[in-house]
Amino acid sequence: MRRIAQISWFALVALASAAPSAWAQEKQVPSSAGEITLSFAPVVKKVAPAVVNIFSKRVVKQRQVSPLFSDPFFRRFFGDNFGLQGVPRERMENSLGSGVIVSGDGLIVTNHHVIGDATEIRVVLADRREFSAELVLDDEDTDLAVLRIDPSGQALPHVEFRDSDEVEVGDLVLAIGNPFGVGQTVTSGIVSATARTQVGISDFSFFIQTDAAINPGNSGGALVTLDGRLLGINTAIFSRSGGSVGIGFAIPANMVRTVVASAQQGVTLRRAWSGLVGQSLTQDLAEGFGLDRPGGVIVNKIFPGGPADQAGIESGDIVLAIDGQAVQDLDSLRFRIATGELGGRVKTTLWRGRRHMEVVMPLDPPPETPARQVTRLDGRHPLSGSIVANLSPALAEELDMPDAWQGVIITQIKRGSPAHRLRFQPGDILLAVNQTKVEDVTALVATLERPLNRWRLSFARNGRVRHVEFST
Repeated sequence: MRRIAQISWFALVALASAAPSAWAQEKQVPSSAGEITLSFAPVVKKVAPAVVNIFSKRVVKQRQVSPLFSDPFFRRFFGDNFGLQGVPRERMENSLGSGVIVSGDGLIVTNHHVIGDATEIRVVLADRREFSAELVLDDEDTDLAVLRIDPSGQALPHVEFRDSDEVEVGDLVLAIGNPFGVGQTVTSGIVSATARTQVGISDFSFFIQTDAAINPGNSGGALVTLDGRLLGINTAIFSRSGGSVGIGFAIPANMVRTVVASAQQGVTLRRAWSGLVGQSLTQDLAEGFGLDRPGGVIVNKIFPGGPADQAGIESGDIVLAIDGQAVQDLDSLRFRIATGELGGRVKTTLWRGRRHMEVVMPLDPPPETPARQVTRLDGRHPLSGSIVANLSPALAEELDMPDAWQGVIITQIKRGSPAHRLRFQPGDILLAVNQTKVEDVTALVATLERPLNRWRLSFARNGRVRHVEFST
């Protein structure tokens, strides 16, 4: 029995190093007790040296407040803000996470939340070598960051990417990281789900779910398949206690690859964009459109000249798949487009007039037209103290406002300014001032320069148009 187990294991190792297609074709469940005792050690030896610990420091400002002010009885007489006016003091906050070396010249991928606002980043390799790290690219939308260390000409161990679209529920995976700072730790499990959306972790909610134990400190670590390639970057867990309960989430390798590619090229991160606004197809809507099940995106609005428009997609169409990959909802549509190669094209499967059809959509970035023209507004008018900019598809994507393709938007407001006191908010889209339509920032500034004692403003907030009047 021992000999049979050993022969089976060597065959498994050979298969793990074979082409991905061969790996997918030969998947099988253990058929004997001997096979269950097989070891993951060869995979760990291959991958673990490329998984690193990341230590970051950031400066945090904190006001010194007497413990008395946490007493509700005390606050009742002095107010909630009493005692918060002291000079803030700075303190150093340390955080711990993991990372994965993805190129031999020292490029490391981790989570944005591991190194966000860090003033110092240090990387410790599995062999205990330490390096100071430079932040190359930070992408809060995907919760990914890319670091670089200088190995002084020595090649570093690194992990190759796996096509995350090939993974199936039930595949065996390993999670490697530094949970709770105890040191590099390996856990095993399976892929519990793919294309997991509606998680609310980042702007691109599309995750691989696993039951491999992931705990605080694992963030930025590797989720790998048994062929020793990177399937995803561990980023979050679902837990009521703070520890692992078998529900962990990893950013798919196909998204990680696009961020790393931008870092390697030294260019600003740009993603492909569909140029459409839609809604997820529910069961009730599916019946009305003649479909037997929910899943897909109903197109509600199309940007003129954008990728969807160029492909001939129309309002009322339902997007069912991108390059053969099912589109379940809006989040999965965004993921499929954003992970495409800029300048390429994707086959898009539609449902129109109760029949299937296919079109080809170009993968272009959202245009930044008109230019933002970021401007601070000052003077005797209700918007004084706000910073405004011209909207464009590019800015709308940054602000996660997918259909705000034109107009003028408030991006910031100075605390205590007239705009702040009048309860304007960042994200408000200015539509008209004294019944004059706001076309762009230049026109808005010209309108506000007219000396008036009474103002009537129209603006949109969360999809609703509001009208307000002020006197100065």
